[in-house]
Parts: sequence; structure tokens; C-alpha cells
Amino acid sequence: MTYLLGLRLDGRDVLVVGGGRVAQRRVPVLVEAGARVVLVAPEATATLEGLADAGRITWHRRPFRAGDVTDRSLGDFWLVHSAADDPEVNTAVTAEAEAARIWSVRADDRHASSAWTPATGSAAGATVGVIADGDPRRAAGLRDAVVDGLGDGSLDARRGREPLRGVALVGGGPGDPGLITVRGRQLLAQADVVVVDRLAPTSLLDRLPADVEVIDAAKIPYGRAMTQEEINRLLVEHARAGRFVVRLKGGDSFVFGRGGEEAAACAAAGVPVTVVPGVTSALAGPAAAGIPATHRGVSQEVHVVSAHVAPSDERSTVDWAALARSRGTIVVLMGVERASAVAEALIAGGRPADTPVAAVQEATLPSQRTVTATLGTAERALREAEVRPPAVLIVGEVVDVARELDILHKGPGGSAERPGAGSAGSGGGRGH
Repeated sequence: MTYLLGLRLDGRDVLVVGGGRVAQRRVPVLVEAGARVVLVAPEATATLEGLADAGRITWHRRPFRAGDVTDRSLGDFWLVHSAADDPEVNTAVTAEAEAARIWSVRADDRHASSAWTPATGSAAGATVGVIADGDPRRAAGLRDAVVDGLGDGSLDARRGREPLRGVALVGGGPGDPGLITVRGRQLLAQADVVVVDRLAPTSLLDRLPADVEVIDAAKIPYGRAMTQEEINRLLVEHARAGRFVVRLKGGDSFVFGRGGEEAAACAAAGVPVTVVPGVTSALAGPAAAGIPATHRGVSQEVHVVSAHVAPSDERSTVDWAALARSRGTIVVLMGVERASAVAEALIAGGRPADTPVAAVQEATLPSQRTVTATLGTAERALREAEVRPPAVLIVGEVVDVARELDILHKGPGGSAERPGAGSAGSGGGRGH
């Protein structure tokens, strides 16, 4: 039997002996808990060396010596982790700790440890620790099941907790529900009200408790849409009523997602705001299609622009002529309807008409496909392939790099669509 405790190590000394892979797993967690970690090892992994160089741990680059556990010049140790490669060293460390009545964890022999490290994880404002009779694999599996349940709402994370307040602006990622961040899942599981966009990973909503109010704030391109003013009003109204509101959007709220406007509206109303970044479709779309946004020797810059208004529109703040002169990759969001105007502006600015172009539609979803063309043929290719929003346009030589390296993701027909061809590419990523 074991007696579980939550150790408050902030400002307390912890000795770790050994600088290998086990120590590399343990030390960052101890540092995160606020412990003053002293590492004794003749060699250490690059990660541990980096922590030492940054002053986050103290590293004595030598083998363990008899008396180190109680040597006050090293530290006043409350806990000892023995993770050396040599069992004899670990035996000596744990014996010293036992004699000094200091709790110790031995990595290579749990039966010789006076303490076991539980498999831990955090979700929904709770820290979960599992000990399964010292079996680390079984403990990790149980830990993952509990953390996943708290994160996705299948375990009611709201029960018995202090209610959260205010508004959380959560970027839901490019479309695949598995690409929302862990923090985003945690806050979504604790929501009282969810204000959701159509490009958000809406399948996650089915996992929420039945009493969570879901408000559809979908904006259909050139169609039905809830005004931004109404969305701002709802966020403030529900938060002021004491409900925890999650504003769930696709991609990242602060990348062409009007997250700044919503944060400003809440701040003006005195409502606290939490911002949870999301995986933006501007980078996920190309990557999911196998297109590297940058590639050594080809492109050292990426420009992310919106074509929500046409290049010729006086409301556009994009310097299309400067983009045309650059040699970097251009990622265009909300550009399907204005692909022809975008291509014309770039060609007029000096980009060659044969510059490769790819359109990644519904990236990261099962329906994703990739259509490739050139600036000169993009309008016709997208029209013939019936590409529709949401889609990301990628302009630059990196499209050809993906094809040459054979990493351009293929579709059911076996190849990415090109003008006159007819098969669709697949993969992951999501455009606006």
C-alpha cells in the first residue's frame, strides 16, 4: 500500500543522480514545480545541459560520491532521485537517503525505492496522479484515460470545482478535432456557454455536458452571418451573468479571426479574457498537404495575407507589389473567390506566371484535397476543380519542392490535382 501526497517543492532542494534519459524526463517536471534541482552526473543529455547553461538547475559534472546526499554544501535535500546507469550507484544513493530519512525514488528498481513517482497529468484545473502498484506502464495508461476524459468532457470537469469566470478565446486549430491544443480542450470542457464558428472543430461539442449552451455564430462566406457586434454583445452578456464563456473558432483567433476585436470588447466591459492560441491554417494547411512553407535554399520567408477584399479594393492594406517582388512563400487566406485577382496582382508586380500554386481545400479533414497549378493557370484550375472555401492558397517554389521530394500528399486517385487532371490530394490543414 502507498500513501499519496502532493509535494510542494517550490524553493526546496532536490538531488538527481544521473544525467541520462530518465533524468531528462524527471528534471523538467521538478523545475516546473519550483524545486531547486541539483544534478550530479559526469555526463548529461543536451536538454539537461541546456537547463544548466540557462541557470535553471545546478550541475556538478562528476560521478556520485559517498556523502553527497547529506552534503549541505550541495543542498539541503528534501527528495532524492537516483537515475544512474550503474545499479551499484543507485543502491548507494538510496541507502544514504534511507539512512538520512530522506524520501528517494530509484529509477531502476521500484521495490528498492522508499517513494514512487506517480504518472501525473493536468486537465480542467486538476492534477491527476496514478500509482498502479509501482507498474509505470499501467499507471500511465490509467492517467491518460482520466486526463483525456477530463479534457474532452466525458468526465464532468465542472463538478466540485470553483467555477471559472470571464471569456476564453480558444483557437480550435485547422479543422481536425485532434489538433486543438490541450489547454483549449481543458477550457472547453469547463464551459457554461460556447460561442462557436462554423470552421471550428464542431465535433467536440458533442462531448460537452447536456446543460452547456451552444450558440452558433457561423459566418458563411457571402451568405448568412452573425454580426461581430452581436457576437461581442453575447460574450459580454453571458460573462457578466456569471457564466464561463468559450469563444471557439477555427485556426487561431488572432490570425484573421477578429480575436483582437473580441478581446477589446470584453476588456472595455470589464470582463476578464483568457487567450488560447490555436494552430493557424496558414501554416497547417500547407504542412498537411506536404508543402513546406520554408525550405533551405528555396524560401527563407513566409508572407501570410488575407484576400477578404480584392487587391484593387481601397480597403486592402496588403502591398501586393512588394509581395510580388519577394522570393518568399505567399500563403493567402480567404482567397478562393479572388484567386484570379490575386494572381493578376502578383504577375503585374513581377512574379513569373509559371510560379507554382497550390490550393488546399478543407485541410486536415477527411475531405481534404490539393489542387496544383501556376499563377497563370490558377483561376481556370480552381474553377474546373470546383475548389470552394475553406481553402488555403500557397504561392511559391515550395510547391514544386514538395512534388520533387514526393511529399505532396496524394488523394484517392493517387495524385494531386493539376489542370486537366482529375484526382484529389488529401492530408490535413484548414483554410479560412
